[in-house]
Amino acid sequence: MNNNNTTDFEKLFHDDLYMYLRSTDMVDERLPEAPDLEQLWPQLGQSYVADGIREYNTGYPSVALGWIMFLGMAVAKYWDVEWDTYSKVPDLYLYLRDRIDFDHMDDYILDKVLCLDAETRVKVNDVVAESASRTYSKICHLHLEEGTANAYRAFVAALHQLYLMGIAVELKALGYHMTKM
Repeated sequence: MNNNNTTDFEKLFHDDLYMYLRSTDMVDERLPEAPDLEQLWPQLGQSYVADGIREYNTGYPSVALGWIMFLGMAVAKYWDVEWDTYSKVPDLYLYLRDRIDFDHMDDYILDKVLCLDAETRVKVNDVVAESASRTYSKICHLHLEEGTANAYRAFVAALHQLYLMGIAVELKALGYHMTKM
């Protein structure tokens, strides 16, 4: 792998997350195309990265990685239920984070945005935790020097793929299925 290439990092994280989420039947074989939600990434990612890096560096890498997946799920839910309203929110990450706080954003999304029953809540939480753990393991196995441009690129690539997989998980849960035409 060429460690200077963000595309390589994206593919590494994408392939592992896709394989895992397919094995749990949380995503379809064909992932959704959601350009409205994908185009939010630069702004959401930029907004999220400061909080994410802080959590990552203070001993909570799974939180830093997992919460972005919850964010993807929340954005997908907003897109489905009332996108005319939520598309006008200047920063959906800050909007969600500031509803409660960063540490409890997962609970807020699971309970107030996704409105999951207890059993589904546990399942989704477990899948996000495993996705974050797998991704953290992949980052560790890259043996990147902390604080370098490569480490930063890998972290942002991981966040991006977790965000996209969060979107895919929620769209499938909402009944959207992508098939070849």
